[in-house]
This record gives sequence, C-alpha cells and structure tokens, in this order.
Amino acid sequence: MAIQWTKSRVFSKKSFLGLMALGLVAACSTNPATGDRQFTALLPAEREEAVGAEEHKKLEQAFGKFMSGPIAEYVEGIGERITPHTERKDVEYKFFVIDDPMINAFAVPGGYIYVSRGLMALASSEAELAAVIAHEIGHVTARHSAERVSQGFLVGLGAAAIGAVAGDPGFSRAAGLGSELYIKSYSRSQEHEADSLGVRYSARAGYDPNAMAKFLKTLDAQTKLDGRLEGRKQSSFNYFSTHPITSERVTRTTAQAKEFSVEKPATNRHGYLKKINGLTYGDSADQGFVRGNTFYHTDIGFKFTVPQGSKMVNSPKAVTAKHSNGTIIIFDMGKTKDAIAPLSYIKDVWLREKSLGSAEAIKINGMNAATAAFTGTVQGKSVTIRLVAIEWAPGQFFRFQMAIPKNVSSSFMDELKKTTYSFKKLTASEKNSIRPKRIKLVAAKSGDTVATMAKRMDVDELPADQFAVLNGINVNTPLVAGRLYKVISD
Repeated sequence: MAIQWTKSRVFSKKSFLGLMALGLVAACSTNPATGDRQFTALLPAEREEAVGAEEHKKLEQAFGKFMSGPIAEYVEGIGERITPHTERKDVEYKFFVIDDPMINAFAVPGGYIYVSRGLMALASSEAELAAVIAHEIGHVTARHSAERVSQGFLVGLGAAAIGAVAGDPGFSRAAGLGSELYIKSYSRSQEHEADSLGVRYSARAGYDPNAMAKFLKTLDAQTKLDGRLEGRKQSSFNYFSTHPITSERVTRTTAQAKEFSVEKPATNRHGYLKKINGLTYGDSADQGFVRGNTFYHTDIGFKFTVPQGSKMVNSPKAVTAKHSNGTIIIFDMGKTKDAIAPLSYIKDVWLREKSLGSAEAIKINGMNAATAAFTGTVQGKSVTIRLVAIEWAPGQFFRFQMAIPKNVSSSFMDELKKTTYSFKKLTASEKNSIRPKRIKLVAAKSGDTVATMAKRMDVDELPADQFAVLNGINVNTPLVAGRLYKVISD
C-alpha cells in the first residue's frame, strides 16, 4: 500500500520531534558534583548499582579473581578515606585490584572502582595512587558513564528519526557507528572534569594535591618508553587507551592543585613503597611468564619457544607472537566434553565446517597431537594457516595457530616446526627455577646514580630508562643517599 504524506502528516512528524525534545529537557538533571545539567535518563541513578553489578561479573570472568589480602585492603582503605568527601551520598563505593600487569584503572556505574597491579607498581607514593582512585571516583560522581550511555543512545535515536524523514536508512546506520564510538571513550571535557574532581577529593582527604600532575607525568613517560621498547611510536593498550594524556591535562591539574591549601599534605612515599615491596611485576605464576622468546607456565607445567625475532605478548586468553616477517602465532587452549583424538578435534570441533588441505596425527614429545594446514587471508593477504592441537589431558588441548606469509624462507618454516616440537612438560627443577619478577626496594648509597642502580634491574632492554620511569624521575636526576628506590628483580 502506497502512503501519500499530507500536511497534517508532516505536522505530526514535527510534533513527534518536538515532543522528543521536550522529553529530553525533562530528563535532564543538575549534577551535585559538577553543577552541570546532564541528560542521563537512560541510566537513572537507581539503576546504576544493578548495571555495575552485572559489569563486575563480566570483569571477573575476563580477569579472574581479584587480588585479596593486604594489597586489596590497602587500596580499599585509601578509597574509604576519599569517598566521604564526595558529593554523591547515594553511591556505595567498592574497590578492587586486578591481578594484571597492564597499567590501568577504570570505574563502572554503581561505584565499582578498579586499579591494576601494574598501575600500583608504577605509582611512587600513596598520594599518587589516591589521585588515580579519586579520578575514577570523579567519573562516578560526575555520572560520566550514565551520560555516555544516554547521549550515545540519543545520537542513534535522533539519527533514526531524521533518517525516517529523509527516507535514507543508511544515514541512520552511519550515525549509529559514530554513537557507538562515542560511548566507548570519555570525551576530553569528561577527562578534565574527572581530573578536577580527583584533585578536589584527594585534597579534601588530606593528600598532596600535586600528586595528580606528578603521576600523569610518569604515565606519559611510561607510554613513551613502551613505544621505544616495542619499536614503534605508540604503546599497546594501557591506561592512556581510555584516559588520553596531554600536556594540557598536566598543566590543568598543576594549576588546580594551587587552589587547595592542605595542612601537612600526605604523600606517604616511604609507607607506600613498603606496601608494594615484593609485589609481582609483569606476569604472575598463574598467567605464565615470557622470558626472551620462551613462554613458561609453571602452574600448569609446560613451555614452548617461538622463533628469534618474534615479539611475544601474554594475555589472560592467549599468548601471541608476531615475527618481523609478518608471521603471527596464537597459542591458547580448547576443551571438549568428551575425550577425542587430536585429529578428530581439529576436523570435527575446531574446524568442523572448514575444508582442510592436509591433516595428520603426530606425536610431540610423547603427547598425542595433530596438525592441519589450509590457505587463508589475513588483512587482505593470502597466508598459510597452520594448526596444531596437542592433547594435554582427556578433552583438553593446547593449540597453535600460525598465519604464515607466502614468501617466508624454507629455513624459517623449519623454525616454525621447531616451535611446534618445543612444546614440552616442565621438569621439577624448571618449575622451581622460573619465578615471577617482583618489585624490590633498594636504599641508594652515596655515589649511586641512575646508571649504577640500573645494574640491579632484571630487564633485557633500557635498564636505566626503565629504572627512572619506575621511580618517577629522569635519567639525570641525582639519587638521594639512604632513600628507597624501586628495582625489578626475580
């Protein structure tokens, strides 16, 4: 049935848009922390706790159990010192430490605040950690998550209405992509707002208000160092992926700190360092360790080695390695309900709908295994995909997935074959000898410099630079005799 629009029908569309606008105005409220009018109707305050609880479950599934014991209690204590000085009394804040080496901190609705073990290792005082926690609390009190969800959805809703009028649904889909990107990251103004609130709350709690700017500078230095270590201009995911750092933020927080007069401001550098002495640095035992081009998992009890020239990264879900020639290796684990042979696992479970060029059963250091290969595409380029499944226990398989460019040499193919056969069970002595790296405190002696202290660092590259950034100083900073400094040690 064809529809002919009349003037009254056009008026009804205008009325709809007008009513929608009136509804948006009614849904706005004034935030007690910022004094700003906000549209947060799609995530009202009474719904935040329920949303946060659901997100918390997802985070626990992604990261595993959160840390407990003295470190977790310490972070909780800092948070509880800050929260009485916030404007929102309807939020019950909860604090968690993620057992992860990434430098990260974030908040979800309902007052769930998270800091990572990696961020704690980088901070050099209680005041710096408090500034980070206060910043995340600022995102909660300013209701940035609720604002992002509501405004992001509004962009899609408005675009849909406009698209219906224009008769162009493609426009609506394009606008929807933009709103999705908007929801995924804080705006510059929201970051500035959280910085400002973070300085306010930490100062009210008696901490040195200058700690925010100091930690931002250290984060900036760490990001640049990561880029040098990884051989590229930008670092991999870290705190800056969701909290972009700019010189403007450092300048702003430095100026904002001057607005607060704190009698005997707390820094607690010495006490903080004592708290994190012995803290795991980098990968932990239950995550496995990257040492050079070998991966060890002492809890489960295996190891394997990738070709020289590969950059290996360990994550909760998989170990990935990328070679300079473009070869990508992904190592992870697969499971089945019933015990089946590795070859059946590849054909019937892993790639049950894929036509395989070749597949065969093999043995790897006494373990049943299978391998298969087929042609695939990665980033638009034709590659050979090599799969290996190794039976670890009935129904449990360790897996290699290799994406190999067509132009690699035969000698490199031999290296990849060695990688497959390097998968071995660890001996008892190997399990005992491979340990996580930790933060260790060392008191500087008279005459010590960054260069001499760097010799104590158990790192492969740029030890002086890593020591300097870890301690929030630069390589030319004179060390103070008797003062404690952090080093990385096994």
